[in-house]
Amino acid sequence: MDSRVLDRPLDQLIRRLRADALTVATAESCTGGWLAKLLTDRAGSSAWLLAGWVVYSNESKQRELAVPAKLLKEHGAVSVEVVAALARAARQRSGADLAVAISGIAGPGGAVPGKPVGTVCFGFARKHGRGSVVETVTKRFRGDRDAVRRAAVRYALTGLYSMASKGSLYSQ
Repeated sequence: MDSRVLDRPLDQLIRRLRADALTVATAESCTGGWLAKLLTDRAGSSAWLLAGWVVYSNESKQRELAVPAKLLKEHGAVSVEVVAALARAARQRSGADLAVAISGIAGPGGAVPGKPVGTVCFGFARKHGRGSVVETVTKRFRGDRDAVRRAAVRYALTGLYSMASKGSLYSQ
């Protein structure tokens, strides 16, 4: 997948964030900060990106964004339960209107029963009153490590756009 494939969803998201004066926070694991990097590649990014965390290890997920150890042990880092906790914490700690959390198995190793290489979980949080509404989804992407990570970033961009535009990931 060509890196230019990310330009269109990035441009769409930034236009929406600017138009509605919305802000974003990221909590990334398998993408290693790639989403935050794209968001900051554009001039004026301080208007829409408030914070980003790269929480690759379970310990950093616990320390930086207070994901309970019990949650990680019961469900694993690549789970909708963990990305929901990450997205909620990133949104609340940053004060952003929207947050996304990404955790997956990019490969080539790391697969476990029920979670093959290419499995990526996403959590999308949006401000709702004093708290957050969180929506999660699990996707399976094909390809090598780079392709899985790139596809995950693209999905995160389109998911954030949907949350910013329609208020829900599922109203696409």
